[in-house]
Amino acid sequence: MNIRVIGKNINPTESIKDKIENKMEKLQQYLNVDTDVKVTISTNKEDQRVEVTVAPIKGPIIRAEDSQKDLYTAIDVVYDKLYKQLRKYKTRTKNKRHHHQSIRFENIEDYNFDDIVEEKDIHIERVKKFSIKPMSSEEAILQMELLGHDFYMFRNSENDKISTVYKRNDLGYGIIEEE
Repeated sequence: MNIRVIGKNINPTESIKDKIENKMEKLQQYLNVDTDVKVTISTNKEDQRVEVTVAPIKGPIIRAEDSQKDLYTAIDVVYDKLYKQLRKYKTRTKNKRHHHQSIRFENIEDYNFDDIVEEKDIHIERVKKFSIKPMSSEEAILQMELLGHDFYMFRNSENDKISTVYKRNDLGYGIIEEE
């Protein structure tokens, strides 16, 4: 496992790096040896923030973050979040292989673009770029959940279209596809 610790507004000491490496190495039983783990720590006036991105060679990217007054507490909380996500992922893939369970999308309502309110002063705060990998809608939902996001863009391996899965207010999921 390749662990990289990056500090923003903070210079990570050896004890901080050791704490992070010890915690991340506990996750090694769930990860491939060549997995990249990027840990970013940052600080502002009151909170210490820890963000961890686990990028395996094959499989979904897993991400967790937390802010606490104490950096060591934030590291522990992020470790717990990653551990739960990895166990969840392993359990779901194991269940899928053995029981052939899948998520069904037969009754998804169409997305209504008429409900969007136009705003005059639109200001883009951040632009993110990423490669879009072909995957099934089930894999995209799992990836979205592991990242802790409300939506996830992917290339649908069934029809080769760019699609977005999203969480609905009624605790279900939806898919937006290009025509």
